[in-house]
Amino acid sequence: MPDAGQVTHLQAEGSWPRLDRFLVAHLEGLSRTRIQAMIRSGRVSVDGETALKARDELSGGEQISVDLATVEPQGTLLPEPMDLDIIHEDEQIVIINKPAGLITHPGAGVHSGTLANGLAARFEALPERGGALRPGIVHRLDRHTSGIMVVAKTESAHADLARQFEQRQVAKTYRALVWGVPDEVGEIDRPVARDPRNRVAFKVADGGRPALTRYRVVENFEHFALLELKPRTGRTHQLRVHLTHLGHPVFGDSLYGGVRDAAHTTLAARPLAARLKKALQRQALHAQRLTFRHPGSGRKATYTAPLPADFDTALALLREAQDAR
Repeated sequence: MPDAGQVTHLQAEGSWPRLDRFLVAHLEGLSRTRIQAMIRSGRVSVDGETALKARDELSGGEQISVDLATVEPQGTLLPEPMDLDIIHEDEQIVIINKPAGLITHPGAGVHSGTLANGLAARFEALPERGGALRPGIVHRLDRHTSGIMVVAKTESAHADLARQFEQRQVAKTYRALVWGVPDEVGEIDRPVARDPRNRVAFKVADGGRPALTRYRVVENFEHFALLELKPRTGRTHQLRVHLTHLGHPVFGDSLYGGVRDAAHTTLAARPLAARLKKALQRQALHAQRLTFRHPGSGRKATYTAPLPADFDTALALLREAQDAR
């Protein structure tokens, strides 16, 4: 039986006409042909039973497990030297501050220029438990989200960290600049599912995967707010989806309503919003802190990534405007 880090568990949100189409949409870097071969070889199960046909229908809610232990990667990862902002490094792990705009690993037609390419050039050998295209990578951040990531340097560290993420033993803290000002403290406990109208987006939907986000307002800027976010689950786009559902989307998030034209911005907020847009040309979301059990010492470890310059500039503009009132 493969280790937990080599088996991917998914839940079908809504109905799908074919099992293979569902898996193509949820497993980056694997073609439909490759997935069909996996099904034929018995590496996919639905509700505990081995799947027999790629064309099997999904009615919604099925628990799907995919054995990735013996999946050979498509293509070869090209090492590409790049400047990596390394916060900490030891024999077991590397802590990296990922800049906004950098994709974590190849997939969906992207084969180069990713963090994985940079890692392959910087480190001679990293564990490939997640596949040869994801050396050392245990988790990921969205392309336009900046911040902290942990990378495993050994097989045992990768297995340990993967287990901690799967069992929700890793504490994650984010900073987000959002439209409007929510309640001072709150939580969003709403399931998240893929949006059937937009295959690259997700939405809050009954029958989706459980998702819980806790937040607090760090600074109130009247028309905007700086939030601290603590996701208790790790669903794709969870924070962005939850904040949009709350009515306070992440500023600059074009996929989830965080980019607004003048017609949809209050008159009082328009000049400041325009200045923020120039300073922050991406979604204002930053992974600030990670706390986990160090796979080498077994002790609790916390690492922090400082806010990037564009985020700091945006906050300086907001504070200046606040003081001028």
